[in-house]
Amino acid sequence: MPGIDECLLEVMRLPGARGAAVVDWTSGLALGTVGESPNGDHEATAAEAAELARLAAEHRAFAPADGSDWTEGSAGDKAPPVEDVMVTNRDGYHVLRFVRTSFDSSVFLYLWLDRGEGNLALARLRLSDLADRLILG
Repeated sequence: MPGIDECLLEVMRLPGARGAAVVDWTSGLALGTVGESPNGDHEATAAEAAELARLAAEHRAFAPADGSDWTEGSAGDKAPPVEDVMVTNRDGYHVLRFVRTSFDSSVFLYLWLDRGEGNLALARLRLSDLADRLILG
């Protein structure tokens, strides 16, 4: 099971990966970063991505159709109703994948992917796998 640094290095092995971070969306702080940042500042990118994550996780418009809110797994871990958020622009993809944790689940993986070289479907699958295996602590 990878920790933050190992997880980020694994994310950067994805084709087209330009930068990645593990971010706490309640505070907007980056818990770890690697590679480039779209605006040249990892902390500013983390804070901006955290705003988007908070909007998606806290608004009922993005909850599952059954209206369920936060879910609890068999191991007592908690997850927001949203699995991931994707934003595309002319030259890239920005993917936020929420991490299920035993405490407040306020962490997500952020990936900046080059649109010409990256594979969005593969990136989403890999982030899902890494989020499930990530060890925080």
